[in-house]
Amino acid sequence: MEPLTPRERRVIEEKGTEAPYTGRYYLHREAGTYVCRRCGAPLYRSEDKFDAGCGWPSFDDEIPGAVRRTPDADGLRTEIVCARCDAHLGHVFTGERFTPKNTRHCVNSLSLGFVPAAGAEPEVAAGECGAAAGTGIASERNAAAGGPAILSDRSDSSVPSDGSAVSGEPDRTGDVSDRSADSVRAGEPDAAVKTETAIFAGGCFWGVEYMLASQPGVLDAEAGYTGGRTEHPTYEEVCGHRTGHAEAVRVTFDPAQVSYEELARLFFEIHDPTQAGRQGPDVGPQYRSEIFYTSPEQRKTAVRLIAELRARGYRVVTRVTPAGSFWPAEAYHQDYYERRGTQPYCHVYTKRF
Repeated sequence: MEPLTPRERRVIEEKGTEAPYTGRYYLHREAGTYVCRRCGAPLYRSEDKFDAGCGWPSFDDEIPGAVRRTPDADGLRTEIVCARCDAHLGHVFTGERFTPKNTRHCVNSLSLGFVPAAGAEPEVAAGECGAAAGTGIASERNAAAGGPAILSDRSDSSVPSDGSAVSGEPDRTGDVSDRSADSVRAGEPDAAVKTETAIFAGGCFWGVEYMLASQPGVLDAEAGYTGGRTEHPTYEEVCGHRTGHAEAVRVTFDPAQVSYEELARLFFEIHDPTQAGRQGPDVGPQYRSEIFYTSPEQRKTAVRLIAELRARGYRVVTRVTPAGSFWPAEAYHQDYYERRGTQPYCHVYTKRF
């Protein structure tokens, strides 16, 4: 087996949890066998997989002897691990009546590998997050449901001088080469891969970075500052409202695996695009909702998605502006939740499309 990526280690060895609705196997329906990502032991058969609507792969049975159960320290949930190597898989629940077997193994995609059945047709899956069923789930409900717990060119002719034409303010306007998708989104770029860049601001960059980095096809997600006038800004300067910058995330992605539109849709579903100058408990202009496009195509996509959301009744305030200089944030802001082994409290997935 290939060495574990940092994100896989956080889940498999440190008993972490990937964000709901983001795992590569959540909506996976190809016939075959799901195996342990660390040791390769067969764990689950595809015929035992079902959609529980919880945001993680669910199975109502395991291959006999493949999975071991251990009560959590809090006594509230039962952890499941690979019987061969003790890799953390997730949790198991009973009595929910999803299937006749009345059992649900809720498993992290990062804990799994997949071996297609002989003669099976490869699955061509739609973007998992954009197609996922279900509604937003706060972090507490995730656990209860079984959760494995560029200078700015403001004179761009496509943007009016007041910057509001594409503003969202109410009443105004698989695999790369021979590597797994998990290793790709863990920030291990391959020189042979053609990449693109996207920049999103949607509140505290800790949560935005975490959620976008979990998307298959994302090579890297970096927290930083953009949209303002100060060069080399510090966190304190941005918080002091002296720079004009927003907390943002620069995403490097493989367009062969995930499209810009899929990422933009996910962006609109992991923060509240109807909140102006804030996001949840975080208040200030640095927490504004804004998309910084790097090409005319990206701008068209963003404007179209905002129009679609407005047609659905959302009073979107997200601004769409050309990308300028992006200043990476301090080291202690990078991979914040991954390093802490926790999940965002301001950003949860909410289906809007």
